[in-house]
Amino acid sequence: MNHEIYMQRCIDLAKKALGKTYPNPLVGCVIVHNDEIIGEGFHEKAGQPHAEINAINSVKNPELLKESTIYVSLEPCAHFGKTPPCANKIVEISFRKVVIGTLDSHDKVNGKGKQIIEDAGIEVISGVLEKECQELNKRFFTFHQKHRPFIILKWAESGDGFLDKDFKPTQIGNPLTKQFVHQLRSQEHAILVGTNTALIDNPSLTTREIVGRNPVRILIDFDLKVPTDFNLYNDEAETIVFNSVKETVEGNITFIKIEKENFLENLMKKLVEQQIQSVIIEGGRFTLQQFIDQNLWDETMIIKNENLQLLNGTKAPEFNFEKFETKQFRDNTIEFYKNSQ
Repeated sequence: MNHEIYMQRCIDLAKKALGKTYPNPLVGCVIVHNDEIIGEGFHEKAGQPHAEINAINSVKNPELLKESTIYVSLEPCAHFGKTPPCANKIVEISFRKVVIGTLDSHDKVNGKGKQIIEDAGIEVISGVLEKECQELNKRFFTFHQKHRPFIILKWAESGDGFLDKDFKPTQIGNPLTKQFVHQLRSQEHAILVGTNTALIDNPSLTTREIVGRNPVRILIDFDLKVPTDFNLYNDEAETIVFNSVKETVEGNITFIKIEKENFLENLMKKLVEQQIQSVIIEGGRFTLQQFIDQNLWDETMIIKNENLQLLNGTKAPEFNFEKFETKQFRDNTIEFYKNSQ
């Protein structure tokens, strides 16, 4: 039996829910009987049934389950949350074999789900396409292992290395890269900007170019300089404003006080408290450079318009790392970087 083929199917299924399961992980599940898939499912949204339950419920002939192998991209949960433990359900059905992509580093699971199944005398194989399954849940694992969100830096720059022309908002990307950015927004948990970007660009930070969920908007505005009639204060998305003035909730806007000293360290703690698993840093040069200088990032995406010469304006951040990948979007390129440190 080719475990990798079925595990890849689990990964492909899980990806269908990208951006919709926070704070839960992405999980796909496939049930195989005599080398034929008889059921499959994925975790679609937090609070809804887990991947294993959806896959079990999709099987037309439940009598085949005991003679089947269940594949799951992430170790079945072992604790009661909004739903009962999937490990218990797998034991109850008494599957012939369980194949797990990667173990779950969450302290409520972390080997316990696998142990429950093995203790019931069911054969368990783990570590199938392990790297791919860990990559699938890079946000979830970073959050629980490093106690901070997964951080993506993103900006667009001209061929001569400027973010704008004469310090005024300037369109650098093209319609294709804009669509890519909105797709990214729908997949990540939150998006962050600082005071200057909010004042100069008056961004909405919502997903408009595609059909998708809006990320949680995060504004760093110590002195609350951004007027409340600006786009960031509209009711289109949940919004968190980190500031030094007040701590309150007003509709969809949550104001949270934060210290300026050791700011990024404090910010990470506050974001974990808010259960934010991933953040796109879309701030201006100052905000981006802070994250770069403290080596506090996991991935970076730089949109480049080589044909555009802006001559004067805000210089792009200083960023000297090795490219992981480059993709062409007509006259724009997007350079992708991964932080290996």
